Amino acid sequence: MTLDSTAPIYKALHQEANTIAGAKLFTIMVLDNDAGLARRAYTSHPTDYPATGSKPMRQDRWSAQVIDAKQSFIANSTDGFSDVFSDHPLINQLGCESVLNVPVIEQDKVVGTVNFLDDKNHFTPERVIALENLVNAHHQALVTALAKELG
Repeated sequence: MTLDSTAPIYKALHQEANTIAGAKLFTIMVLDNDAGLARRAYTSHPTDYPATGSKPMRQDRWSAQVIDAKQSFIANSTDGFSDVFSDHPLINQLGCESVLNVPVIEQDKVVGTVNFLDDKNHFTPERVIALENLVNAHHQALVTALAKELG
């Protein structure tokens, strides 16, 4: 799948997120359950987090919350996510100390996540609601684009 056909929805979501609440680092992951991988479909930082990147899906407190319980993961300091994100030194180097991961759910299954990272204590309840609403407003376009990523 080429990025050209799916990138417009990702770019639009990124731009809207910046307008609504800001996001120093913005990525979208597609979950490839068959391969047991989370693949990066979009990134605001292609050098540090290339769109071709992937990581193994693990069982931990993050996956229990996001994949199993289908709830957003919110951590407003590095201490809140360093145990589940081994790349936290790079995240911090990019000036990010808080994270919001919003699951994209289709037919009761998480098919991807939209990930927002920014300054420490950035994700207030109001910003979380606004960004979750943004993801929900683009639900069908996201589901379609993520399905294309898997081929």
